[in-house]
Amino acid sequence: MTQQSIKQRTPATSGKSAQALALVSALQQRFTQGLESLSRDLGTVQPFNAVEWFRDNGIHGGGLRYETADGPLFGRGSVNVSQVHYDDNPAKQLASATAISTIIHPCHPMAPSVHIHLSWTEMRNGKGYWRIMADLNPSHENPTATGQYFDALRKAAPEQFDAAVAQGERYFLIPALERHRGVAHFYLEAYNSGDVQADLDLATTVGETAIDTYLNILRDALTDADAPTAEQQQTQLAYHTLYFLQVLTLDRGTTSGLLVHDQNDVGILGSIPAYVDKDLLTSWLPNMQPPQDQLLSALIAALPEESPSLIDEPVKQKLANVVREHYISHPDALALQASGDVIPPTVKNHS
Repeated sequence: MTQQSIKQRTPATSGKSAQALALVSALQQRFTQGLESLSRDLGTVQPFNAVEWFRDNGIHGGGLRYETADGPLFGRGSVNVSQVHYDDNPAKQLASATAISTIIHPCHPMAPSVHIHLSWTEMRNGKGYWRIMADLNPSHENPTATGQYFDALRKAAPEQFDAAVAQGERYFLIPALERHRGVAHFYLEAYNSGDVQADLDLATTVGETAIDTYLNILRDALTDADAPTAEQQQTQLAYHTLYFLQVLTLDRGTTSGLLVHDQNDVGILGSIPAYVDKDLLTSWLPNMQPPQDQLLSALIAALPEESPSLIDEPVKQKLANVVREHYISHPDALALQASGDVIPPTVKNHS
């Protein structure tokens, strides 16, 4: 794991935000080290390299992500930690937002992708909530792996499990296609039990469990794996295209991050797979309700002409601008985005 020299990012002064930052930073190290260890065990070398970004030159925090791309094991991988705060601006309702957001897209189509997100949002009055998300995203479902992931999360959060699965099923539904992104969804939205330590412990246990279980599933899938067939690769491309659609037209966290500022666009879009099928995206246009059909059309126009279309950093920047411009022009369309149970005060209070 290669880390560049770290410049100064001013942390939030809140004790609860400091605890959250310590947690997500530890999870970041746990995951990147686990992925690199797996890579070595499988006889390959694919390091995760550090990229730092700064919110307002570090005055309001920023973040550090470890990313990898186009390697023997991972087509795309990003483990991003950030903390943004407004300690110097008491007029803002948002005091700080601290998060880890990670997505891994393996190259082999029989190895599932995973998305894990934990964040602590603290308001000016000291109140706050957790957003705890873990979802397994295979292009070819392995029922044993699905059960393994669910069983581990059930043990990690027995009291919250049923509610989290129900919220996840709602959040990751793609209404235009009448199907879900992923097969194992765990999502606690705006979670606050009233016990600060218990909630921190829950976030810790779920984060560690989601990471460790995925590493085990990935090891099982990649150890002595047969070379993928053309049909398996095509199915994976179609699934990655579905992932692209969900993230850029429905994911509330992605949209919120892009609307709040433009200082980490590439990092925010770290969840986008390496390639998508432009023709398949075009075939879904008639399914999209207005004005989201305009959004998808603009996203397609931002992609390279060839299909499959490579999503590199310049393309990510174009896509980020498309999303931002769309919701500035159509603010009411934010109501069409995914939600588990309630809509946290994100874009409105972060602006």
